Amino acid sequence: MTVSVQTLWSTVRRRRLGRSTAQLAETARPTIIPVPEIAPNDPLVAYLQSVAAAVDIEDLELDSPALRQMRDNGVQMVVPLVSQGELIGLLCLGPRLSQQEYSADDRTLLNNLAAQATPAVRVAQLVRQQEAEAQERERIEHELQVARLIQHTLLPKTLPELSGWQLAAYYQPAREVGGDFYDFIELSDNRLGIVVGDVTDKGVPAALVMATTRSLMRAAGQQLDSPGAVLERVNEALYPDIPENMFVTCLYAVLDTATGQLRYANAGHDLPYRRHGTEAIELRATGMPLGLLPGMAYEEKETVLEPGDSLLLYSDGLVEAHNQDGDMFGFPRTRELIGGFVDTAGTLIDFLLTELSQFTGSGWEQEDDITLVTISCSAAHRSAWLQSESEGQVSDRDPLAAFTVSSVPGNERIVMDRVAEAAAGLDLPETTLEQLKTAVAEATMNAMEHGNHYQEDMPVAVEVLHAADDLIVRITDQGEPYIPENPEIPDLDAKLAGLQSPRGWGLFLIQNMVDEMNVTNDDSGHTIELIVHLKGETHGSPV
Repeated sequence: MTVSVQTLWSTVRRRRLGRSTAQLAETARPTIIPVPEIAPNDPLVAYLQSVAAAVDIEDLELDSPALRQMRDNGVQMVVPLVSQGELIGLLCLGPRLSQQEYSADDRTLLNNLAAQATPAVRVAQLVRQQEAEAQERERIEHELQVARLIQHTLLPKTLPELSGWQLAAYYQPAREVGGDFYDFIELSDNRLGIVVGDVTDKGVPAALVMATTRSLMRAAGQQLDSPGAVLERVNEALYPDIPENMFVTCLYAVLDTATGQLRYANAGHDLPYRRHGTEAIELRATGMPLGLLPGMAYEEKETVLEPGDSLLLYSDGLVEAHNQDGDMFGFPRTRELIGGFVDTAGTLIDFLLTELSQFTGSGWEQEDDITLVTISCSAAHRSAWLQSESEGQVSDRDPLAAFTVSSVPGNERIVMDRVAEAAAGLDLPETTLEQLKTAVAEATMNAMEHGNHYQEDMPVAVEVLHAADDLIVRITDQGEPYIPENPEIPDLDAKLAGLQSPRGWGLFLIQNMVDEMNVTNDDSGHTIELIVHLKGETHGSPV
């Protein structure tokens, strides 16, 4: 901020010459002297504030850039205008037309003039300031209206209707519009893309970046199956043109509405929660925000939403809300509330908003946009691939779990643990369970290696069923259909002598770890079905 400098020529000098105005006009006209603006830290400011009287600048000894510029421009006398200890302006005068020195009477008259002019100048400054503030408020309000229009236009008008699934969404902007957004992308093969994001900054810039990100997510989601690949493409498209110091956090997930499989990737957004029974499970996947750095990779994870499960995606306007004591709503509170939610209390969104209102109290001023999206699997929902071939007839087999894993070495352990978890309620003997886990791991490795050839984008599907007397595990890959030969009984000596193929122990091991092993093929790949009888003393065969 610089001090405003006023240049005034009083009639004092004319009167002191004893001439009329007309005579002065004929003989000499005063010249307007340019006066520099004075920086607040210039020592001249502090000096004039303390003196508050007419000063001959030739008498001053200050290391002041403004003072040197005044002397160069011909200023001789300065009269400060001081209001409540603040320098608000100056009366700057050059030499008298008579070339005489300024007298004591001149200085008294100038000081009196300054005393009368100061209130008027101050009022004028306040009026100008108020006009400027009003114009700025009007500009900001117009910008916020534009931002709200952009944001509301691009938010989904309706929610997708999916058999067996309930979707709900809530969006409440703060007073200053931010960059929250959510979207649903209807994909092929019973899949739904789900997006929740938050653009840093507020107003029109954030709204425009939000609109751009939404469009890029839609385009990439239609072209790429992998959520991680979608975020990679959007990041590369955003980075060159996003405004400086702005970026986008974003969570992108793809839900298979037939199986409940959820694949997701995260670009620095708040972790979503899967509500399973009385647990709130964080779905973790790492990745940098979009538009921040080029060449980023995004970790991709997956889970399965089972009947009765819910998924919550949200923005930081919920967890970062503060009450009157300055306490934050926080992640631990949010997680605890999700786990303790009972369906009879209404929707999960309504429940969280009620808890937030009680936490913040009355008179709370919302600090940031709040976005909440929930996806719930109906307790009565059964996937299409669990239906029997007879139309309208539900299979008599009870599904315990259904999920997929990427064809990446090491994922057989995930399958082994998930199958064991699904079978936990069947009270299998420890030996039987360990044999089943071995068979499952071996079958999964075969599916990833020989069926999908370790192509990461070709998942292995796993289904765990409970029939009346059987536990059934089906492992399906997407390779070419084939009919495996009967596994050759391994002979270690023959193998070492090169008389027997070094391969082939996998199927032999699988077959002897369970009671039955079946292989089926169709146009989409082949399935190994492992069956453990729940009645009887023997499971598997001794190797």
